[in-house]
Amino acid sequence: MKPTDYNFQLKDSIIGLQFLFVAFGALVLVPILTGLDPNVALFTAGIGTLVFQVVNKGAIPPIFLASSFAFIAPISHGVKTWGVAATMSGLVAAGLLYVVLSMIIRIKGDKFLHKLLPAVVVGPVIISIGLILSPVAVYMAMGKTGDGAIQLVPFETAIVISMISLFTMVFVSLLAKGVFRLIPILVAIIVGYLVSVFFGIVDFSLVQKASWFAIPSFTTPEFNWQAIIFILPIAIAPAIEHIGDMLAISNVTKQDYLKKPGLKNTLLGDGLATSVASLFGGPPNTTYSEVTGAVTVTKAFNPAIMTWAAIAAIVLAFVGKLGGILASIPVPVMGGIMLLLFGIIASVGVSTLVREKVDFNCPRNLIIVSIILVFSIGGMTFNFGGVPFSGIGLGAITGIILNLILPQPRKEDHIL
Repeated sequence: MKPTDYNFQLKDSIIGLQFLFVAFGALVLVPILTGLDPNVALFTAGIGTLVFQVVNKGAIPPIFLASSFAFIAPISHGVKTWGVAATMSGLVAAGLLYVVLSMIIRIKGDKFLHKLLPAVVVGPVIISIGLILSPVAVYMAMGKTGDGAIQLVPFETAIVISMISLFTMVFVSLLAKGVFRLIPILVAIIVGYLVSVFFGIVDFSLVQKASWFAIPSFTTPEFNWQAIIFILPIAIAPAIEHIGDMLAISNVTKQDYLKKPGLKNTLLGDGLATSVASLFGGPPNTTYSEVTGAVTVTKAFNPAIMTWAAIAAIVLAFVGKLGGILASIPVPVMGGIMLLLFGIIASVGVSTLVREKVDFNCPRNLIIVSIILVFSIGGMTFNFGGVPFSGIGLGAITGIILNLILPQPRKEDHIL
């Protein structure tokens, strides 16, 4: 039996709990920021991981699926505009888009995906996701609501707490060793929370009112085609990111998961996991690179360990006190963490362009990148049948269309 073969044993449960611990900070951050229930996110992360494993039972990569940061902006907008249930219909559709892509890959191979979604399109879309979110981080770091309308915590107090949270995350990322280096978000939340307790701004009544056992606030989707049209294009960036995640875990385990089970199956599993999560009111699922990092450190390649992590997530979802603690985290703590996190998202987009050596001396590439960024961040809006279409989705679709219709450059078409 190879180290990566599935071998379900009780002794691996503690290691599985450790991997959940690694993912926990990022997992609950997405629902906290978007107005979803963190306990539901825990439940759907567990269910999503199990769905992924069932789909890829022939050769299961040792990965854990949980809340995707790429969808923070559209979920936040969707919840405010149409409500949670309607937003979930858009997220179900996003998962089904992965399924469609996996079917096309099954028929045509994976080269078409790189042709449809090259770095010159995906890079600026990812950059846009980070930059669009940056004002939310700044407002919250200053003690305000995400839209900056209400001051929740005095500015002087908020800045101290948010900067301590920010630099805790920075220093843990750079200086910590072993598993602690993989949990900078969780450590920053804990330190920021303790500092907030010192300043007396934590509302412990939320924890006291919560029961030990509680059913998460599950929400079933309600069909809303406006939400679907708005959210569907956002799935483009994480679909490409999925390929990178599979390459990363393949390099760690020395097993080529792009061949077996193949991108056609891993993308299918990711898509079904996202749609199933949305059926319960949870955020879309994606592969967690910090868990892949933990696999690298521990050499725990047995995918059954992720089954234990999934089971632990499902069990913790029904602990009401945990939800109460998460709800009591003050705004400046999350704001300080987001200052770095959203910047990192934008930086990942830049690294995508650099890694693929996108030629910015070529006017064609400049045009595509520039229009994606300006349409996404600048607020350009088109109306289709009375439905406003803007933001990241508009930028992504525009970039795809431009990449398909603009003529390829001639040798002399370069800026000197």
